[in-house]
Amino acid sequence: MSAAASVRYDIQGGVAFITLSRPERLNALDRPMMRALAAAAIDASTNPDVRAVLLTGDGRAFCAGGDVKAMATGGMFEEGESPLVGGMNGAAELHRAVGELYRMPKPVIAAVNGPALGAGVGLALSADVVWASESSTFGLAYMGIGLSPDGGTTFFVPRIVGARRAAELFMTNRKLTSAEALTMGFCSRVLPDSELLPAATALANQLAQGPTRAYAELKTLLRNTLQNGFETQTEDERYGVARSVQTDDFFEGIMAFAERRAPQFKGS
Repeated sequence: MSAAASVRYDIQGGVAFITLSRPERLNALDRPMMRALAAAAIDASTNPDVRAVLLTGDGRAFCAGGDVKAMATGGMFEEGESPLVGGMNGAAELHRAVGELYRMPKPVIAAVNGPALGAGVGLALSADVVWASESSTFGLAYMGIGLSPDGGTTFFVPRIVGARRAAELFMTNRKLTSAEALTMGFCSRVLPDSELLPAATALANQLAQGPTRAYAELKTLLRNTLQNGFETQTEDERYGVARSVQTDDFFEGIMAFAERRAPQFKGS
């Protein structure tokens, strides 16, 4: 399967649909797939026709993490790479994909339609909104193969569940049900399997009609809040307001409010 075929990318009505598509491998990531995912995320980030992103998996899984079978046969190393160099390069390619999704200046929704394991958890948690199917599971999985975590999982997970609980989840390889994931904050909503993608698509379409530049300001503020003190955070808010009031969408929003009608945001 080609790298392009392993990540489907389609733009419809302002929404970029990014679908991990190696269903026979539970959408496990190999190196070409990581590069294809990063390329899709970069296009979604820079394409003015895209105002929201929906990330999901093909078949019965969201993403089983790195392709362990390829690791076992040397398939994760490219020609001439030693394990050291291949490990470093592979992690860099994975982290570029996760980072492009995390820094996306537009709303990102992850529809977790089945198992999310290892780096698959990192991909899911890079999104702004994570909805999961009832049959989905979340597991960090790294210690089961003697591998140090990657995919941003040591960044995202402690921020969601706290350091103590994160250590337990990583060390024990405990797999969370969708209900447990909801309770712990890995996702914000659990839906019946058949309803997940339609509901997530409806949300993506809704957000694609929203104030795109205000969403970008919001995302920056939320990313920075855990490392900022109060004064720094409120100063960042002040600059965000200053930028937002210069946008067409702000003018449309206040005029719509004054005229008692729904705003028609254009993303500008």
